Amino acid sequence: MRVDRDRGASSARCACLLVLFSTLSTRFTEVGGTHQSIPPSVVKLWASAFGGEMKSISAKYSGSQLLQKKYKEFERAVRVEEIDGLRLVTRLAEDMEEMFHKKAQAMKRLVEAAEEAHLQHEEDPDLQYEYFNAVLINEVDEEGNSVELGGEFILQPNDHFNNLSVNLSLSVVQVPTNMYNKDSAIVNGVYWSEALNKVFVDNFEKDPSLIWQYFGSAKGFFRQYPGIKWKPDEHGVIAFDCRNRKWYIQAATSPKDVVILVDVSGSMKGLRLTIARQTVSSILDTLGDDDFFNIIAYNEELHYVEPCLNGTLVQADITNKDHFREHLDKLFAQGIGMLDIALTEAFNLLSDFNETGRGSECSQAIMLVTDGAVDTYDAIFAKYNWPERKVRIFPYLIGRESAFADNLKWMACANKGYFTQISTLADVQENVMEYLHVLSRPKVIDREHDTVWTEAYIDSTLDDGQGPVLMTTVAMPVFSTKNETRKSGILLGVVGTDVPVSELLKTIPKFKLGIHGYAFAITNNGYILTHPDLRPLYGDGKKRRKPNYSSVDLSEVEWEDKDDTLRNAMVNRKTGTFSMEVKKSVDKGKRVLVLHNDYYYTDIKGTPFSLGVALSRGHGKFFFKGNVTVEEGLHDLEHPDVALADEWTYCNTDEHPEHRYLSQIEAIKLYLSGHEPTLQCDKELIQEVLFDAVVTAPIEAYWTSLVLNKSENSDKGVEIAYLGTRTGLSRINLFVVPDELTNQDFLTAEDKEGVFNADHFPLWYKRAAEQVPGTFVYSLPFNTGSENKSVVLASTAIQLLDERKSPIAAAVGIQMKLEFFHRKFWTASRQCAALDGKCSISCDDENISCYLIDNNGFILVAEDYTLTGKFFGEPEGAVMSKLLQMGSFRRVTLYDYQALCWVFSESSDSGHTLLDPYLAFFSAVRWMLTELVIFLVEFNLYSWWHSDLTAKAQRVGRTMQVPCDTEYPAFVSERTIKENTGNVDCDGCIKSFVIQQIPSSNLFMVVVDNKCDCSMFEPITMDPIEIMYNESLKCERLKMQKDRRRPDTCHPFHPEENSMECGGAASHSPCLAATLLCVLLALFPR
Repeated sequence: MRVDRDRGASSARCACLLVLFSTLSTRFTEVGGTHQSIPPSVVKLWASAFGGEMKSISAKYSGSQLLQKKYKEFERAVRVEEIDGLRLVTRLAEDMEEMFHKKAQAMKRLVEAAEEAHLQHEEDPDLQYEYFNAVLINEVDEEGNSVELGGEFILQPNDHFNNLSVNLSLSVVQVPTNMYNKDSAIVNGVYWSEALNKVFVDNFEKDPSLIWQYFGSAKGFFRQYPGIKWKPDEHGVIAFDCRNRKWYIQAATSPKDVVILVDVSGSMKGLRLTIARQTVSSILDTLGDDDFFNIIAYNEELHYVEPCLNGTLVQADITNKDHFREHLDKLFAQGIGMLDIALTEAFNLLSDFNETGRGSECSQAIMLVTDGAVDTYDAIFAKYNWPERKVRIFPYLIGRESAFADNLKWMACANKGYFTQISTLADVQENVMEYLHVLSRPKVIDREHDTVWTEAYIDSTLDDGQGPVLMTTVAMPVFSTKNETRKSGILLGVVGTDVPVSELLKTIPKFKLGIHGYAFAITNNGYILTHPDLRPLYGDGKKRRKPNYSSVDLSEVEWEDKDDTLRNAMVNRKTGTFSMEVKKSVDKGKRVLVLHNDYYYTDIKGTPFSLGVALSRGHGKFFFKGNVTVEEGLHDLEHPDVALADEWTYCNTDEHPEHRYLSQIEAIKLYLSGHEPTLQCDKELIQEVLFDAVVTAPIEAYWTSLVLNKSENSDKGVEIAYLGTRTGLSRINLFVVPDELTNQDFLTAEDKEGVFNADHFPLWYKRAAEQVPGTFVYSLPFNTGSENKSVVLASTAIQLLDERKSPIAAAVGIQMKLEFFHRKFWTASRQCAALDGKCSISCDDENISCYLIDNNGFILVAEDYTLTGKFFGEPEGAVMSKLLQMGSFRRVTLYDYQALCWVFSESSDSGHTLLDPYLAFFSAVRWMLTELVIFLVEFNLYSWWHSDLTAKAQRVGRTMQVPCDTEYPAFVSERTIKENTGNVDCDGCIKSFVIQQIPSSNLFMVVVDNKCDCSMFEPITMDPIEIMYNESLKCERLKMQKDRRRPDTCHPFHPEENSMECGGAASHSPCLAATLLCVLLALFPR
């Protein structure tokens, strides 16, 4: 019995152990099963099935294999050459130099004609002369008669001026709103400058590529050719005064170092301080990139407006000037004005800064903005400025009081400066301008007609259909050559003409630069004149210009050059080479291409510009020459489905008016006929485009056969086949009627990244070139969001040779419906290798999520349709983190130094209103009307009138976009990792996934076990993050001055200069009648 009991007990223990083991085994299987729940072999099967079908469809409809075969047939007939970058950039610089020289010669002819016309003219204070006023032309009164200074002025649309209505025979005259149209000085100037009309017309006939030509008078009027009607804004105002434009100021004066002293003693309270702020702001408007400045407020102590910049000057670029303007609002008046310590500080500052060699090393000036001076301070001038008088003094007396006028005028006269009194806000601009004419005297007496070129700026007048046009201006000063005025050094004005930056790009042979190559140019200050990464505009719809678009430094786009090696060499006008790895963002900043660029650079003689060319290594350093007969080439070029790059110059059809209506293909045909010797064409490019036309011609018949075969593409999933070659030649074939296209914009001018451009190849071409030869790159265009617009592009590159350094001859591809693409994916993902047909997993399973992502991590297919186009890290942050950790993807950090960030501004709008010249003018109207009622309560009533504005500004803040620096990530797959599996521990729950590359593509299938809650992992986004600088770093950035090259000429003073012409208190203060006239002109539109 005992043995039986032992046996029974033993059996019971075994049973318990068996149950326990079974339970543990079950638990282990459940946990372990999550690791093995997604068989990699099944995912690989799905990926292979989908990849094979997509490659078959893409190759079939694009005709890629046929095109590769055709280029192979011509392999022995072509010659591959390595691009000589230095030779290329030198030749380009010579072409640009010749083009710029033609513009400068046109200006020289205008200068000679203007100076001769003025020499022959006798000033007549009673002269009556009817001229064509730009605002009043073709205006009639209530009775239908032409208004005074109006008259009938024939205007006709002209395609050279973007179809604006112009008059090619006559110029028009614009007079600023705050000036009297029939003022004697203006009428006399308009009269003698009529002589320029003939030269305007002659210049345009000699160089039909010229656009606007003009003469900006020192008296304030602006003569413009061709004639065009100007329209005031909603206030009836034209806020244009040629004398505060950069081209005028640069041509009229030499570079300068300026210290602005602002009196903030107690007597400056109220309107006087407001006028002082406006005066300082107007002075800042007259400073340019070659000038340096600082602002010091003073009472019994000195207060640098920007304390960080104590004891130095900064470059007068837009960013710095705007920074100081913001600080002007913070000035308040109190205490006693100690001008002696302010003058001493200003002289020491100018002297010390000049010794550093970092300033203009040319003219120096102290601008004194005050309501009085109790002394002449001759001891200070004797110590610091006499006898050389190298620093000019320009006092601005604020207010109506004239008690201290004599002291301030004496300072000006004793220091080669100019004195003015500013009583109202309406006086400010005209009075500030006077100092420019004083600084121009040495140049006038020297008779130095320096040619100046401005940095890039936007001309809103000429809209090319894609937004305002980027320009540079060439300008030259015009002097009085009358003997009796020689010592006075009278500046008559400045002539200028605009040169669209796009005209520079026309001289660049894009086909020689390769797919990723580009040309760029910078100024002597390192600012970009043209660069494919310059983004001067922002916003959707009607774009607006960025505040600092004209002072974007080369180092802000070529930011990988941390030591500014390339930038500094170009600024110093050297010729040479430089290499570095670059990260180029494409596709609206969503993707990145990592390239190794070789840079070649040289200077453009006769200008302040330097030119650079970037060529990417590998296929970008080679091009090839083919050869076919003209007859063969023309036959295949004239096919209706052939197009040439709109912005490439095969033939210069702008040179002569009779060629402007020719398409590029028509121009090529005319050129090859030999009957048009005046038509200038790029012979080498034409030869190559003829070659490409012949080689690619068979693909048209191939595409047509697919269209005619009704059984093919029955569900109309493939919509377009397209082809592009290195010469800008395109062929397009539609497999559906145009109205049925899902994406109507593709390959049109609306799709700017998808077509050949003046400075870049199409995006699909660029990406295909970086894909493994023989494979396709699939992408979802980011400009197609809604379901009915969704398409997928598939593109592949055609190599000329089976070598790594082979030039890319062409790229082909197809556009297909996203719905068609999705269907193919889901069909492939339902396949399995099980003999019984029962698959272990399926994308239809609730616990499985299947994604199709590209090599940059963007989702092309997901069960949740709303995820299409989004970054994979947003819905699957945990998995993306693991992919980065495993090396399947890598993060690339990019920087944007042209970004705009939203900020909430609590600053007073009233201050900004007063700093705008014309809104300030309307504020002055209020003040003047107040004075008509009561003269003795100037400050109190003014303050009462404006109290509502101030209170409102204090109560209301606003969000606004301001320039900032940002960093943001991009993601790139690792090509060598074809497949991978991983597990993510989500708080004890193991989330598994499999990633498998789709063969012959840039795509990956990602299958994720979604049973676990991994919400503790943050989504990974591509949102930009603003780079925040602490106060110390902000200060260092303000002080930092990059290398720059000074202009070649400098005219600080002249021994024959008549310094006794130094201003007066009464001459610049307008009488009440004139003031009221200005008010009426401003209030009532003409």
